[in-house]
Parts: sequence; structure tokens; C-alpha cells
Amino acid sequence: MTNKSVIHSDSAPKAIGTYSQAVKVGNTVYLSGQIALNPQTMEMVQDDISSEIRRVFDNLKAVCLAAGGDLKDIVKLNIFLTDLGNFATVNEIMATYFEQPYPARAAIGVASLPRGARVEMDGIMVI
Repeated sequence: MTNKSVIHSDSAPKAIGTYSQAVKVGNTVYLSGQIALNPQTMEMVQDDISSEIRRVFDNLKAVCLAAGGDLKDIVKLNIFLTDLGNFATVNEIMATYFEQPYPARAAIGVASLPRGARVEMDGIMVI
């Protein structure tokens, strides 16, 4: 059986379903999708799309840190958007959280996301 460990951070939202914030197998960490939930209140941050995107990156970063890595260790990032018109805003904000070399990435337009979120991100990190 594969040696896997569950990653948890109190600085990221608690799982709202039957999943873990992340699972580590060897030196690879599989990050579950994060939406713009405030980890203290478990309420959505929906002031504007920029605030929502920043909260998602902050949530991902908290889980990365709990796993012993950081955002720079993400090798694959998936971004789900309910409006692909927000793609340029994602790029602008992502540039403040990441440096080159950037992770491989996909941006996918979806009809809806949990809790009325406009953006969700998951990824794979190697540490």
C-alpha cells in the first residue's frame, strides 16, 4: 500500500465535503480545490473577483505551507472560472504570488462552483 498522509491547515478552510485539504504521497502533494472561503468564518469572500482570487491563492498557500512547501513548489495548477472574462485578472494577481518558472496550468470555464464561487483552484506540488 502507498504511504500517504493527509495534510491539514487551520489557516485554510475546513473541507466542506468528503475530501482532505491535501494528500501527500512521497514528495508529491495533491492539493484539493480551494474556493474563496474565509478560513475563520467559513463565509465566502465575494467583495469583487480580485478579492476572491486572492483568497483562493492565500488558501492554497496555507495548505502548501502545512505540507512543507510553498506556492513556488506547485508544478501543475488548475483554475476553474465561471466567467472566462476574469482570466486576465487571474493572470495579473497570479503574477504577484508566483515567479518564473511558472507552474503548468489549465484554465477551464465551468457553469457553476460550490457556494456560488466564481473561481476555484487545485494543483499538484512537488517538494
